[in-house]
Amino acid sequence: MDYQLTEQQKMIQELCRRIAKEKIQPIAADLDKKGEFPKEIIELLAQSDLFAIFIPAEYDGALELPAGQKVGGVLDLCIATEELSRACGGTAVCYAASALGTFPIVLYGNEEQKKKYLPFIASGKKLVAFGLTEPEAGSDASAIKTTAKKAGDFYVLNGTKHFITNGGDAEIYTIIAMTDKSKGARGASAFIVEKGTPGFSFGKEEDKLGIRASITRELIFNDCKIPKENLLGREGLGFIMTMKTFDISRPGVAAQAVGIAQGALDLTVRYAKERHQFGKAISSFQGIQWMLADMATQIEAARALVYSVARNIDSGKTDVVKESAMAKVFASDTAMRVTTDCLQIYGGYGYMKDYPIEKYMRDAKITQIYEGTNQIQRNIIAIQLIKETAK
Repeated sequence: MDYQLTEQQKMIQELCRRIAKEKIQPIAADLDKKGEFPKEIIELLAQSDLFAIFIPAEYDGALELPAGQKVGGVLDLCIATEELSRACGGTAVCYAASALGTFPIVLYGNEEQKKKYLPFIASGKKLVAFGLTEPEAGSDASAIKTTAKKAGDFYVLNGTKHFITNGGDAEIYTIIAMTDKSKGARGASAFIVEKGTPGFSFGKEEDKLGIRASITRELIFNDCKIPKENLLGREGLGFIMTMKTFDISRPGVAAQAVGIAQGALDLTVRYAKERHQFGKAISSFQGIQWMLADMATQIEAARALVYSVARNIDSGKTDVVKESAMAKVFASDTAMRVTTDCLQIYGGYGYMKDYPIEKYMRDAKITQIYEGTNQIQRNIIAIQLIKETAK
């Protein structure tokens, strides 16, 4: 399909495809086995200016935005994430998660905050992480217990975040904490916390099924004092900020899923041509051909939806709640279905770690879970659909 990409987007696609093939693919299995953060790859992405594509030009980014528009570059980010994910979903999410943590600053940060943090993010010198999830607040994001109490010119944070992507490796953290528990979700606020702040430490590193090159850690706040200037927006906007951020970032998860699915299919087509049974390549069997055809069709449909939603965001459309959720659901379900079928075509070999296909299936699973499970996404889609129909 020709998606009418701009010359810049074609350059991003080609650059990331080359990095994925030449630099990531040869070490993907080793990163997965060791659960090792891909530091050298992240440095290469930074040198290639790939962290600048979602940062506005006035803050040393590469993004030119129309007057009055705060966010963009979502399609560029999706293209980059998809291509990197074709080689390793874990490496790709290290990159994409930095955008997730950055979007609240881009959307709600004041000029001082943007000038202080965004140039470092655009250069790739500082990774970002987003801290929302807690032991008792997963799908129910409004149930967070981490608190931020005002004390003179500071806020004092106490609590624990877990399952945080880039935890420990990021230098900048966007943290959601309760400033007024009595107000429920409306009592949540967002803060910028820097690594090294006294009272801010890291807990256990999770031993995960997939995306093992992406480090996932607990964040622990124990009387962590941060300047009041680190409040994003104003008190009480934390939950709204989170929802608006996810509307913009979910196409990135969807793009990761598309990339994982495409990478798995690429390997499987080659394997089917090389693997012989009953005296012929298994790619000549109609049963295999139909599986390959269905997978290719599903991936292309997912890609078309993801790119369409990303383009809508880049055009300045802000109400993409339903469409963003649709992209995430469809693409991640596709990735899980495709990688499972790819492993089936590999047969017993696919179940062995000697072959790369089982990693793709393990990596695909998380795309159905993080940034809102697919069951929650279906709730969101249905609620929006009912609201629209009622008008």
